[in-house]
Amino acid sequence: MFGRRTGEGAIEAQPKPAAKKAAEPKSEKTKSTPPPKTGAPPKKQAAPKLETIAVADRSDDYYRTKSAVFNALIDTIDLSQLAQLDTEAAGDEIRDIINEIISIKNVQMSIAEQENLIQDIVNDVLGYGPLEPLLARDDIADIMVNGANRVFIEVSGKIQLTNVRFRDNAQLMNICQRIVSQVGRRVDEASPICDARLPDGSRVNVIAPPLAIDGPALTIRKFKKDKLTMGNLVDFGSISPEGARVLEIIGACRINTLISGGTGSGKTTLLNCMTGFIELDERVITCEDAAELQLQQPHVVRLETRPPNLEGQGEVTMRDLVKNCLRMRPERIIVGEVRGPEAFDLLQAMNTGHDGSMGTLHANSPREALQRIESMITMGGYNLPSKTIREMIVGSIDIIVQAARLRDGSRRITHITEVLGTEGETIITQDLFVYDMSGEDAAGKIIGRHKSTGIARPAFWDRARYYGRDQDLAEALDAAQG
Repeated sequence: MFGRRTGEGAIEAQPKPAAKKAAEPKSEKTKSTPPPKTGAPPKKQAAPKLETIAVADRSDDYYRTKSAVFNALIDTIDLSQLAQLDTEAAGDEIRDIINEIISIKNVQMSIAEQENLIQDIVNDVLGYGPLEPLLARDDIADIMVNGANRVFIEVSGKIQLTNVRFRDNAQLMNICQRIVSQVGRRVDEASPICDARLPDGSRVNVIAPPLAIDGPALTIRKFKKDKLTMGNLVDFGSISPEGARVLEIIGACRINTLISGGTGSGKTTLLNCMTGFIELDERVITCEDAAELQLQQPHVVRLETRPPNLEGQGEVTMRDLVKNCLRMRPERIIVGEVRGPEAFDLLQAMNTGHDGSMGTLHANSPREALQRIESMITMGGYNLPSKTIREMIVGSIDIIVQAARLRDGSRRITHITEVLGTEGETIITQDLFVYDMSGEDAAGKIIGRHKSTGIARPAFWDRARYYGRDQDLAEALDAAQG
């Protein structure tokens, strides 16, 4: 499949009639009346090539040598005994054996290449193989592996092809299984789709053959080693200082908040930032498909869903977790992502004394977020009138924060919107802050600014006053209008 393409020679051997016609002398009639362009055969354009970013200096000879040394290592080493050693001792043992193999095979390499070879093989046996140098870089947001020979990364909002590759699809599948087994999950032909996470909370999705045709597809949404704060978002231009101050008050005053946005818009990062304003003495319970949130409070209970086993038994859904939360004496419930019938249970929790609960969902605007919540409740089988569902939404959700990933790759908080009430069967909202795009610069970066809509007294003013933050809220809104 990855060998030389056999059809290239046949294509080159075909005659080129267009070139022959171009060489013929033009007649006088042709000069006076040029032929219509529509009749001319289209020029054959070369297929566009994606520029490859060199992550590590590795040549084809290097990969051939590495494959030979690795095969010799597997034939030599006793994997059962290696499994009994800790990671450091196992790494030292592997290094010693590789040095002996290199000496016996008389491999001609520089000291730097030999050290790279040893480290790469140790990563293959004990770690995540070729993914290790990518995981070590803090500027990479996403790692996308499309089979053994195609590895893409996202840096600064742009997707780039790298020169990283795996030995074959079997090695890639082995690493996928190693990742998901660390959190008690499995991926194989019988269960080819799996959501998991790395030890640092980075999100992992694997889809394996036969569903993935060209080999296992591995996607990692990488978290930064240093957790982002609201101050970092201000520095990045994701939100204005005044808007960040309003979000701080929203988080501290236990106002029920929904974070909406598209894929890769920064919803989970924003949720992490907003949980930083929760008081240290509050009991917080998180419910997630894969535990990604990194709360800093001392009293946090983290819950995670569980897929069914081989017999189809033992599944624990998000709705099961949210319902169980209500029996655990929570003060706040944080749902990593609302995507199904658990929306009903989360609204019930928000409306029954668990103020300050938060969640995220996929939507492209605050209005669409409310519609999606209503759709999720309807799809859950609840036979409720639309008016009743909308009144429940209005009574539960106070604020919607809209995040977006713009076309230049930047991430912005585009709306901070209040949910006010209903008028007939329509939910009434008002924007406190919006992001106004005015154009783009010479480098293609979008130019814009966050601006206040002029609301001097938002609907959650009384709650801010209850928590003694009304003066801070007034100063932030006044500064935004100035």
